[in-house]
Amino acid sequence: MDVVYSRVCGLDVHKKNVVACVLTPETKEIRTFSTMTEDLLALVDWIKQHGCTHVAMESTGSYWKPVYNLLEMEDIKTLVVNARHIKHVPGRKTDVKDAEWIAGLLRHGLLQGSYIPSRDQRELRELVRYRRSLIEERAREVNRIHKVLEGANIKLSSVASDVLGKSGRAMIEAMVAGETDAVMLSELAQRRLKSKKPELIKALNGLMGPHQRLMLAAQLRHIDDLDALIKQLDEEIKRRMLPFEEDLERLDTIPGVARRTAEQILAEIGTDMNRFPSAAHLCSWAGLAPGNHESAGKRKSGRTTKGNQKLRSALVEAAQAAARTKNTYLSSQYRRIAARRGANRAAVAVAHSILTIVYHLLKRKQTYVELGANYYEERQRDRVVKQAVRKLEALGLKVTVEEAIA
Repeated sequence: MDVVYSRVCGLDVHKKNVVACVLTPETKEIRTFSTMTEDLLALVDWIKQHGCTHVAMESTGSYWKPVYNLLEMEDIKTLVVNARHIKHVPGRKTDVKDAEWIAGLLRHGLLQGSYIPSRDQRELRELVRYRRSLIEERAREVNRIHKVLEGANIKLSSVASDVLGKSGRAMIEAMVAGETDAVMLSELAQRRLKSKKPELIKALNGLMGPHQRLMLAAQLRHIDDLDALIKQLDEEIKRRMLPFEEDLERLDTIPGVARRTAEQILAEIGTDMNRFPSAAHLCSWAGLAPGNHESAGKRKSGRTTKGNQKLRSALVEAAQAAARTKNTYLSSQYRRIAARRGANRAAVAVAHSILTIVYHLLKRKQTYVELGANYYEERQRDRVVKQAVRKLEALGLKVTVEEAIA
């Protein structure tokens, strides 16, 4: 095979050490470095001493990030490669010779680097992902409150739609303070919940133990702390998103995509769509494209490929929200597919459509144009008519189709 890059370095990155292999026309040298900052700086100096122009490493967890950051500062071309791609290239690969194998593949131009965003976008992505994890943790803590209340035979969630709304929060705090009278607790109801006082009195008549009061007090404090952290992250993310305000407004016009979802989409994919050759490439990178598994002329499993799990989950949530909208193309698409393939596959298909829309809006700098719930049927008008006629004829009916007079 022809040598594409004459001076390369392959890195096998682990939690505590990095095995590096330098391949040059003169020599091959393998060394092991610790992952402490001082040793990583020595690794970078060692790579520069050998005049390496390209470095490749596997995308192992988050261990590649500090190495990549240091190499990025030195303007050394660095590839972070999918481990599955390295293993699929024919050849012998063992744990002992990982670094040498990576360097050999890089030297002959057999590796393709993963998409690594700029430092500013990586920082924004970390903030957005951390905020999402906090929101998910808050949801789990709310579920724990539901569980404690059910354990005390208090059916507040059966009457109040939001247990931690103003009314529900006031009632729970009163329970923590030692109040047990259901009538007194029901007096804390506000607004529309006041009309449900008879039901509240029944729901709040339970047996609350000391340990349950202790747990509820701790859970309420935890939720307050999470709310404060989420608010702080919201402010920081909003400040960093100021240059992309127009793009956020464009994405916010898509049914099912709210402000936070738009922020997460931009944090994951950025605003420059030129790095993705087409919308199909972007959907495949996000893990929303159907897989290809065909053998002996038969198409088998079409499970979606692995991709960016954070982006995929955010888009599926947006798809489920879009399915609840009225008179939109996305909700119509969801119902059409869900009737045949099920709700989960329909959500993934709508998520694929949302990401395709995002790609074109960002690339063309346009706003979303709603096509309407009947757009698909109008495009497939003749096919829909023929299907309906066939179904009626199968029932023994004679069908004549005529155009309606306007």
